[in-house]
Amino acid sequence: MSHGPEIPVTQAVRFLREKNIPFEGHLYRYEEHGGTAVAAAALNAPEHAVIKTLVMEDERGKGMIVLMHGDREVSTKELARFLGVKTVVPSDPGQAMRRTGYMVGGTSPFGTRTDLPVYAEATIFPMPRVFINGGKRGFLVSIDPAEIKRALPVTEVSVGIIPTQGGHA
Repeated sequence: MSHGPEIPVTQAVRFLREKNIPFEGHLYRYEEHGGTAVAAAALNAPEHAVIKTLVMEDERGKGMIVLMHGDREVSTKELARFLGVKTVVPSDPGQAMRRTGYMVGGTSPFGTRTDLPVYAEATIFPMPRVFINGGKRGFLVSIDPAEIKRALPVTEVSVGIIPTQGGHA
């Protein structure tokens, strides 16, 4: 590599290169359960610009990927309503890995083992640049959000909610 530190050649990196999608790789020290806050701090980026790749499924077990801002949660009720299904829940880690080929914490929407529908929070796309998992824990790629739409069959949704800060009834 002629530029920057050596980046891992993950399935996601191969996928982006095959599609000629420009990106930059960013390595950081992964922390178990650290989430997007740890990645944002390590990369000196707003958590809103760090995009989570969530593997979910409906009540029939139909899998999907949901892309969401790091500082937001998915309203599974709103997503289910949008999809016309009863419920949407996160896939268990084993099922998520079987569907994507990636370990939880290293899940990328790019180069997944099976083709899954991709639903992305609409407010991601006006952003100038976002950070999204590159297919390995502790490895994000920065990318123009328009390129995500060029690389994947994305359906835009408005299902992001601000997380509640625990315990208040």
